Amino acid sequence: MAEILALVEARLRDAFGDPDARAAVTFLGTDRIEVLRFVEGNLVRYATLGMSAQPMTDPTAVVADPVRGPRAELVLTVRGGLAPTDRVLRPLAVLGASPQVEGLVVAPGASLDVGEPLWEGAAFTSVLVAEPGGLVADLELAEPMDPVLFFPLLPMTANEAAWKRVHGAAALQERWLARGTDLRDPLRTAVALD
Repeated sequence: MAEILALVEARLRDAFGDPDARAAVTFLGTDRIEVLRFVEGNLVRYATLGMSAQPMTDPTAVVADPVRGPRAELVLTVRGGLAPTDRVLRPLAVLGASPQVEGLVVAPGASLDVGEPLWEGAAFTSVLVAEPGGLVADLELAEPMDPVLFFPLLPMTANEAAWKRVHGAAALQERWLARGTDLRDPLRTAVALD
């Protein structure tokens, strides 16, 4: 496990440079989840470290495979200096622990909800899991382990999350694109959904 996390951190450092801060949270019955903060110009990136230590397991499986299964970490990017976004550390750690706690298998198109604003004053309580491979390249591990995927997270307002449940993740992403929505703006409001 420690070896996998060392490789994951090295991959994050290759993509974003050295983290300027890190925080750790341990939930009862789970492994420790860290959140690293990387600052690049006016962008702040938060990445989980620890979610990939164990493979995600289908909650209907009778026995959890300790080696095989999807592995992932989460990456959230926002514009810095506009809102107190460092308060997202705990919600991100909660999302990173959700496969262990709730038996979730996180995949592109999924909605993850923390039930409270991601940071003080945020209009977002949930995120859309986007396709991996853009910001951070997949990390291949020794066979028979699955690679570690780095999923970008896109904050959603409650209205956007409800609209996504009806119309799907692709339709919401198309709506954001068509309206020129700045998904990195921590102060943005919901996109027009009419």
